[in-house]
Amino acid sequence: MDPLDLTPEQIAPAFPDARLANVAKYWPFVSDALLENRLTSPRIVAYALGTIAAESAGFEPISEYPSKWNTERTPFDRYEHRANLGNTHPGDGAKFRGRGFIQLTGRDNYRRYGERINVDLEADPAQANAPRIAAVLLALFIADRETRILDALQAQDYALARRLVNGGRHGLGRFKTAYLAVMQVLTTGS
Repeated sequence: MDPLDLTPEQIAPAFPDARLANVAKYWPFVSDALLENRLTSPRIVAYALGTIAAESAGFEPISEYPSKWNTERTPFDRYEHRANLGNTHPGDGAKFRGRGFIQLTGRDNYRRYGERINVDLEADPAQANAPRIAAVLLALFIADRETRILDALQAQDYALARRLVNGGRHGLGRFKTAYLAVMQVLTTGS
């Protein structure tokens, strides 16, 4: 089975918190972006879907919510003045919080990836939640790490595979469950 021929009904069991309508609405954007970036192997398609499950359990591009990982006293203050994210101006933490399917985070990522897709995400970060843009950002982020991701998946090192995109273990359980569910469909057809 061609991984990009997955139907929303085949994908939905990997997303127990998502409405089928969301999968049906957003999967075409994701599959198109994966195809455009030649990310068509079963493992990479399952990885992309697992990443969405970890970052946006509802299978839709979203903005990051305040949590213990990004907020100490005020929303997203843990992202403030983080040189590794390029957040150099007051308010950058909230302005460049995670968005989209991949949860693109930090002024530098918004600038670099925006330049690559010819969209000024630095000036208008909310565009990272537009369905097509969110899907393209997901695909580019994965494409930039594809070889290392495939090596980690081959070794069944799901924590490393997750870290290559997220930088940590956030959503690892959802990622692994979705990844394995999609791989099951791709290898057995059910």
